[in-house]
Amino acid sequence: MSVKEFLSQRAVNINVGGQYTLSNWFDPQGKPRSFACRTSRVSPFRMMVVVPVVGKVGDRFTSYFDDFGKLDGLITDVGSGSVLLELAMTESMREKFASKLTWLEKKQKNPNIRDGRKQARVVPASQHSTLTFADGSTQGCFVIDMSASGAAVSAGVQPQIGMPLAVGACVGRVVRLLPDGFAVKFVEQPKPKDLERLVVRPTGPRCTGGAAP
Repeated sequence: MSVKEFLSQRAVNINVGGQYTLSNWFDPQGKPRSFACRTSRVSPFRMMVVVPVVGKVGDRFTSYFDDFGKLDGLITDVGSGSVLLELAMTESMREKFASKLTWLEKKQKNPNIRDGRKQARVVPASQHSTLTFADGSTQGCFVIDMSASGAAVSAGVQPQIGMPLAVGACVGRVVRLLPDGFAVKFVEQPKPKDLERLVVRPTGPRCTGGAAP
């Protein structure tokens, strides 16, 4: 099925963060490489996922979401920074998944239904941005979450701790490696109202703010 066809079907527009692996991506140790991802539209049969690394049609896609658990599927169509999956489920699993989607949709629409945890970090509305390295080279990336002090990022590259780089227009250094990416601490903290505008920049030049030492 194509993305265009899926958009005409009944589904839930919902953003749930998770991790995924592709059947043909491995780390230096030969283990499946994990990346961060986020759903954008989900039905009991198919799911659109925003990703930093787009696979090919026919690739196996294995994902895990706190709200859904493990979900397997095959890529049936790809877009700019997203994939459409045909979910592999038994009938009973599909029924439970449909019930979960209904509950999450209600929770999303009703502000009185809240999580018990308080999130200090922000998930941007658009999560694709650009990494710029010290040599001027660039790499597309996926912003897992962000705050005024830094951002968690997933990308096709895995920089070393201490490496200077810019996430969008914010210069910083890699301070921690994550299972599905890495964390960057900004040299200068942007104002909260400017955070998303500066961090989320799929294209465009680096900022003229402070340079990493």
